[in-house]
Amino acid sequence: EYGSEDIDILPNGLAFISSGLKYPGMHSFAPDKPGEIFLMDLNEDNPRPIQLRISRGFDLASFSPHGISIYID
Repeated sequence: EYGSEDIDILPNGLAFISSGLKYPGMHSFAPDKPGEIFLMDLNEDNPRPIQLRISRGFDLASFSPHGISIYID
């Protein structure tokens, strides 16, 4: 809804999307909303992003994802 900061796509077609970057001096489309990570299955006919839940105890108020990388073991 407010745009993504970065996208990383796995070989199986799953895409992880970071959103909600807040940086001093940069305009924010949702200044009161914490950052988010979404998952999108690009193999679907009509792919839609699904917001991933972030574990309890994580400081969501200061979460401002800048980039995203995936490590495959």
